[in-house]
Amino acid sequence: MTTVGIIGAGAMGSGIAQVAAKAGNEVVLFDTNIEALELSKTKLAKILARLLEKNRMTALETEALKSRISYATRLESLADSGLIIEAIVENLEIKKGVFTALETLVSEGCIMASNTSSLSITSIAAACKKPERVLGIHFFNPAPLMPLVEIIPALQTHDSNALKARNIIDSWGKVTVVTKDTPGFIVNRLARPFYGEAIRMLEEGVASIATIDWAMKEIGGFRMGPFELTDYIGHDVNYVVTETVFKAFFYDPRYKPSFSQKRLLEAGRLGRKSGHGFYDYSENAVNPSPNTNRELGGKIVKRILVMLINEAVDALFLNIASAKELDLAMTKGVNYPKGLLAWADEIGLELILNQLEELYANYGEDRYRPSPLLRKMVRKQQSFF
Repeated sequence: MTTVGIIGAGAMGSGIAQVAAKAGNEVVLFDTNIEALELSKTKLAKILARLLEKNRMTALETEALKSRISYATRLESLADSGLIIEAIVENLEIKKGVFTALETLVSEGCIMASNTSSLSITSIAAACKKPERVLGIHFFNPAPLMPLVEIIPALQTHDSNALKARNIIDSWGKVTVVTKDTPGFIVNRLARPFYGEAIRMLEEGVASIATIDWAMKEIGGFRMGPFELTDYIGHDVNYVVTETVFKAFFYDPRYKPSFSQKRLLEAGRLGRKSGHGFYDYSENAVNPSPNTNRELGGKIVKRILVMLINEAVDALFLNIASAKELDLAMTKGVNYPKGLLAWADEIGLELILNQLEELYANYGEDRYRPSPLLRKMVRKQQSFF
């Protein structure tokens, strides 16, 4: 077992610390904010108490886990770490500064990773004198519960370090996928149409918030509807990721953010955390009921699903990851009912292409352009699996 350093005692950092400690590692959780460290310690105690109460851990195991996590306010405390995972604010310049300071303190063999969900790992690595040991290790929230972890080698990352990092995270009981260092990696890229196309239909007046959510759950089989999910994630997070991916893809219209979500963010309606988002979460609030017309629901699901599938096909076309890992990422990272490429095989690629071409003809927007790989596979009558 290696000593693991975690930078940032927020929800993600604390969750990763819990995962690493449960796997038997000594963990140093660093934050400059003493209050954040105390809050992290208190929350962990509550989580472990619940696990003990539900007989998921013994008293001995919970005490051992707690004893393996130490809390630090000095960066020097991470000097003996074999692996360090940074989980702080999504700001590239701040992250670069942390990595630059960090590499002067740690050993030659220490692997330094960022938990960023959308920023360039290559850019972070470029700030270091030894960029070959820098990579992305992206957990999903809540880290102790979500099985998927994306491993993102930078352009400079040495293969041996990427393999070593993946083996460590695998040993923690996680499901890992390796992805190319492109905006949004796998999950945050492929999932954009789930939110974006739902909001687009809302803005066009195709259906209400409640109806679109109902359709995606009842007919599509998704655990949460797009509006429920964005409210759960928080618009301060979800909108910013959309905006980041849009800018990073040189303003490709497929990732264009919406004014509807931007206005919610400007109004401070961040979702569940603020008591109001697309839905009203205040006490005694009554939210509108859905229109449960199954024909309308089917059209909603079809439109969002073909956009999701097209995004997955294009990611495969651009060698972001293998077909197997793209599907694994979406089922394990965001609990999709099926892998998008396997789903495409099931529906039929020609049918999906026809639906996309119909949308493209109706709107005349690049947002709906079918992936070249989809066209090629339809021509050759191929399937993904």
